[in-house]
Amino acid sequence: MRLGLAANRRHHADRDAALFRWLEASGAGIRELDIALHVVGRTFDAIARQRALDGHAGLHRYPYGREGGLMKLVAEVVGLGDGRTLDGVVYLIDPVDPSSIFPEAVALKRQCVIQGKPFLSTVASARDWIECERIHARLPPDPGADDLHAFEAQTVALIAHDAMKPQMLDFVDRHFELLSRFDARVATGTTGQRLNELAWRRGWPVGEAWAQRFNSGPLGGDAQIADLVLDRRCRRAIFFEDPHVARQHEADIQLLERAVTTVTDDVACLTSPQVAERWARAAARRAEARRAT
Repeated sequence: MRLGLAANRRHHADRDAALFRWLEASGAGIRELDIALHVVGRTFDAIARQRALDGHAGLHRYPYGREGGLMKLVAEVVGLGDGRTLDGVVYLIDPVDPSSIFPEAVALKRQCVIQGKPFLSTVASARDWIECERIHARLPPDPGADDLHAFEAQTVALIAHDAMKPQMLDFVDRHFELLSRFDARVATGTTGQRLNELAWRRGWPVGEAWAQRFNSGPLGGDAQIADLVLDRRCRRAIFFEDPHVARQHEADIQLLERAVTTVTDDVACLTSPQVAERWARAAARRAEARRAT
């Protein structure tokens, strides 16, 4: 398994930074899964300086971002054959760092979404992905990840662009029991209405909201959910983004994405149907394993 890795400067500035919080929490899993990390220059230098993952043979240094390091990750997410294809990317984003909106950074996320590969922009997302891959590898659940899977105490946001609404409805239908475990579900206008109608067909009490509806995206629903994220009242976002269309309410969507990265340790985000499907199957299997112990 090959994973691209980059972190904005703030997230590797010292030993207490986000990059090292992730590596401390997930380092054992990275070693267990023998994940190769393909690391952009300055991030690699910080890992070496702090002696994080010492002895792990799967660390590979890429050029600095200004020398094309991120651009190489984009190309390898698409796939170049001959061992030059990444399975996903961890890019720990500082929402006020201007480099996070450079063309190569935007393209990195967009290609992950198009290719159906994980784009993990927060510590919580990266921790959760490692744990889910451990579960798929038939390893026992890590008790250190129990906080991420305490769904009964969490709110999940379910958001989909117009072209992706059918995939969201299909995903929720197939994983209805899992998603019903969450303490609450929130969605923007049309998506929320369709999810409630689906829930009522599935036997949820008619007239009782399965998902709390906020405004539609263009009318500020993304901003309303961003407020929940910033207040740590929403800990997971499942966001089916259509990367192929121009978005009239681009600023609202960026606001929600920036809110998620602002509370990097607390909110996990899934950005495509393929990644969400793999997460849901691992989450259900993990719950079964925890009940059996």
